[in-house]
Amino acid sequence: MKNETIYKMSGHWLLAKIGKKVLRPGGKKLTNEMVNLLNINPNDAVVEFAPGLGYTTSIILDKNPVSYTGIDIDEKVINDLIQKFNKKSATFLFANAAETNLENNSQTKVFGEAMLTMHADHRKSEIIKEAHRILKIGGYYAIHELALKPDSISNEIKKNIQKELAITMNVNARPLTIEEWKNLVKEEGFEVVETKTSEMHLLEPSRIIDDEGFAGFLNIVKNIATQSEVRERIIRMKKVFKKYEEHLCAVVMIAKKV
Repeated sequence: MKNETIYKMSGHWLLAKIGKKVLRPGGKKLTNEMVNLLNINPNDAVVEFAPGLGYTTSIILDKNPVSYTGIDIDEKVINDLIQKFNKKSATFLFANAAETNLENNSQTKVFGEAMLTMHADHRKSEIIKEAHRILKIGGYYAIHELALKPDSISNEIKKNIQKELAITMNVNARPLTIEEWKNLVKEEGFEVVETKTSEMHLLEPSRIIDDEGFAGFLNIVKNIATQSEVRERIIRMKKVFKKYEEHLCAVVMIAKKV
């Protein structure tokens, strides 16, 4: 990778380049909890917003839903996923999560992970509104996002976290408190039925081993050790995570269209 590319690359794609496959704030464990809570079965029509590398996609397809549609605004991501899952019954669409062009009331389960955090609050609402539109009455919407704690966190600390995350991750990271996430989902017509949280230890060795296995962990360590520009950015990211550790967590929220 060229130096310029490394410095401009968003944090999650930088991690993917060095071998990190699980890029969710709560790791593999919280993703699995989300999937279990969604209880996907062969009668479900499922939509995933921003499937990324397809880690959760693979878990969902193993549940044999009647249909699966992945929506992403990155055409390269879509093309890579089409190749990766070419032998599976899956559809991938190059579209905006806020405007999928799917039919009204056509899906039973919709979810997205680590994507709402990357948008301004009004864009978050537009995406949640779209999930509501395409879901059938009684359908479920799930999110797995970065969150701030406690709910009483000061505006000053909140703004500092959002600013430093945006600078180090090269994305407009706008995490919310648990209560703010709940309110955002409720405002678009959902009833929150389940909430799970975990520590945000994305770059902690124990979490990386849990998510990627020991061989994957060693590969990531090797890539960091041998690429100084990558190492510099990873260290900066980890310092911010550590600095605000007491105020960062991961949240999974399951909501029902009522």
